[in-house]
Amino acid sequence: MKPISISAEALFEEHQPSLRWEWIAGHAHPERRFDEAAVRDARSAADLVGYLNYIHPYRVQLVGRREVAYLNDAPPDVLERRIQRIVTLEPPVIIVADDQRAPDRLVAMCDRAEIPLFITSSSAGHVIDVVRSYLSQLFAERTTRHGVFMDILGLGVLLTGESGLGKSELGLELISRGHGLVADDAVDLFRVSQSTLEGRCPDLLMNLLEVRGIGLLDIKAIFGETAVRRKMRLKLIVHLVRKETMEREFERLPYEPLYEEILEIPVRKVVIAVDAGRNLAVLVEAAVRNTILQLRGIDTYQEFIARHQAAMDALREP
Repeated sequence: MKPISISAEALFEEHQPSLRWEWIAGHAHPERRFDEAAVRDARSAADLVGYLNYIHPYRVQLVGRREVAYLNDAPPDVLERRIQRIVTLEPPVIIVADDQRAPDRLVAMCDRAEIPLFITSSSAGHVIDVVRSYLSQLFAERTTRHGVFMDILGLGVLLTGESGLGKSELGLELISRGHGLVADDAVDLFRVSQSTLEGRCPDLLMNLLEVRGIGLLDIKAIFGETAVRRKMRLKLIVHLVRKETMEREFERLPYEPLYEEILEIPVRKVVIAVDAGRNLAVLVEAAVRNTILQLRGIDTYQEFIARHQAAMDALREP
């Protein structure tokens, strides 16, 4: 199981659109990460974020209306000691919420100690729920799969198959058709609930797609921000195989839907043969549209079977 870490920068970018927070101090090290020992010793994400607490170091410190009043009501020398105490706890991030103004000394000390300081108008209670939910991935079961993970028509789709079948080229064509890239080559998959898998891109590969003969492409720079996604829930695996493999190992019309288990969660799967003249992008889009229908309870194959049975019954009638 592959270990992960979360940086202040990733936390900020993930929730900036929803929390509309500003990064006002501690810009020197945006890659500042959660202490590995603190994560290892924590029982859950709740242990990694909370209001000002002088017992647990190395966790996100929330500063709301009451905490700001607590700091501002102190004489200058006491205020200095209180803020110094916060800084010595080495929080990965300090967040000032409830539309409060961060005390000047707190801003100055965060800059000096290189601790990221965010401010937001959102309520402290809402912020703590959002951050705890985000940090819960540190404790989720996780694995890494090889393939290209994409957002196709709003569905998280993992393209898999043998090396050399053109998965990345297919991903590039799908991007050019308006779909979004999550990850190429390596996909980090997290079990976020009893029935849900979420896929993310490793930081090292963020926004990158490798195409043979061309090299690494920065999809965000080439196609714009709408061409990339930070995460998606995995709903479908599209497995590419050679024509001879398809004829040897798979049925032309499977009687039951195919599934593949990842972290003990079954994921729908379709198999597509790669052959000269086949438009794989169109076939993948068709597979995704069919999966969307199945998720809505519409099964074309079962409807065909029912229609066929009705026709046979009609022939038997005198």
